[in-house]
Amino acid sequence: MGEFPLAYLDNAATTHKPRAVIEAMRVFYERDNANVHRAVHELAHRATGCFEGARASVARFLNASNAEQIVFTRGATEAINLVAQSWGGARLQRGDRILLSPMEHHSNLVPWQQIARRVGATLAYIPMDPIAGTLRLEELDSLLSSPTKILALTHASNVLGTINPVAAIAAEARRKGVITLIDAAQSVGHLPLDVESMGCDFLVFSGHKMYGPMGVGILWGRSEILESMAPWQGGGEMVREVTWDGFTFGPPPQRFEAGTPPVAEAIGLGAAIRFLEQLGRKEIALYESELTAYALERLRGIPDLRTLGPSGERAPVISWTQRGIHPHDIVCLANERGVALRGGHHCAQPLCAMLGVEGTVRASLAFYNTRSEIDQLVDAVESARKLFA
Repeated sequence: MGEFPLAYLDNAATTHKPRAVIEAMRVFYERDNANVHRAVHELAHRATGCFEGARASVARFLNASNAEQIVFTRGATEAINLVAQSWGGARLQRGDRILLSPMEHHSNLVPWQQIARRVGATLAYIPMDPIAGTLRLEELDSLLSSPTKILALTHASNVLGTINPVAAIAAEARRKGVITLIDAAQSVGHLPLDVESMGCDFLVFSGHKMYGPMGVGILWGRSEILESMAPWQGGGEMVREVTWDGFTFGPPPQRFEAGTPPVAEAIGLGAAIRFLEQLGRKEIALYESELTAYALERLRGIPDLRTLGPSGERAPVISWTQRGIHPHDIVCLANERGVALRGGHHCAQPLCAMLGVEGTVRASLAFYNTRSEIDQLVDAVESARKLFA
């Protein structure tokens, strides 16, 4: 970054990894490297213990009732695809309705479009106030009525920073017999999560957005629902018995973990969870809330800059437009001053279309960011504004 220190403000895309995470993965590869569940030698025994220990850590982190509710995937995207194809492929029929919100990431939109096209289901969207950046829930009761079968909703928007009231929404869905899936990719590293009090049926997230490794994610599901679902992928590890004519599959979560799982990545994710628990998730949320408020205050003082999203409580994500300057120009100029931002539609093209923008500049914060980095951001944006003026 030349003469400027790095101010990394692209945490909604991926977070940096604590040394504890990197060290946990190094130790596994140097001392315990073996495939899991498939052998009785010492290395396999140790590897399996570490892998299943990580599963138990995730269950504790989410307040899940048991570790068998935790399925390791490659990320939130794969977890959503698993539910859409396995649960949705068996239960959704022509004329059924899938309920979403306008603020969904493409990962929680395209899989539902695919299964809807395959089975003949339809998509519907909860109305949203584009100015306030919040969902309009007055129509939720009617939208959850038949023929709606599943509601898939982001916990926190990766563009607007909106934190949706998922517990209240899931409670209403349960009263109507509608299954709920919560995409917690943007909240898992910032807010305490409790699947029991949240009341959802599925929850997904990616490890790399909560200080863990890339290539590993989580699907949590209620036991009775997971047990009713057939495998999505076939192969080793997910079977109980195979003959020339067919196979029987194992119990959850193994039936959804075909092939060699991301063992080192799961161990790294377990280390990230312990790291966050030691810091304190309530403390992280409080600090990030204060830092986000400071950033909003400073950015709103810049002429011709319009921030998007709610004015009150929000996730540590701030998107904005600057009159007369393309988002990519701001991002490139900020990079020259050491500030790492993101510009574009942030994998939420329908939302940007609703907001009437081609894209935005986005700063997304983490607990390791500081007020001085926010000041550096504001200086960079001011510099870009003066240059284009």
